[in-house]
Amino acid sequence: MEVYKRPYNKKFPVVCMDESPKQLIGETKTPVDASPGQITKYDYEYKRYEVCNVFMACEQLAGKRIVKITERKTKIDWAVFLEDISTLYKDVKKITLVMDNLNTHTPGSLYEAFPPAKAKTLWDRFEFIFTPKHGNWLNMAEIELNVLTGQVPEQKN
Repeated sequence: MEVYKRPYNKKFPVVCMDESPKQLIGETKTPVDASPGQITKYDYEYKRYEVCNVFMACEQLAGKRIVKITERKTKIDWAVFLEDISTLYKDVKKITLVMDNLNTHTPGSLYEAFPPAKAKTLWDRFEFIFTPKHGNWLNMAEIELNVLTGQVPEQKN
């Protein structure tokens, strides 16, 4: 909680990060369009498509958000997302990153994705703050991600 008490400092941003798998589904029957006084009617039957992953990073005090959709949630995908965050904050001294203790959130993931010098440079750009095992609700990105995915339909076009 101490990290959230830090005053805003554009050279030392506090960024929260989380990810979530999302099942993509589609309609099997054509919905019945809305008519005056009636809502659109959907059948309960649906077709399952593949799964995707939603990465979210947010800097609450600056109002910045990054959302990235990937096919999977692998070590490489996480490493590339960290690179995206680092690029967005290229002019800062150090990025404080709040996230959970997922097994992909390790230096090894960076070394699998990038050459050693780049992996080390990227790792050193961050101060990592891991939420407690049963305290993911302390991560602001998890809260935003739940709101976002609750607003997005799970349909594949």
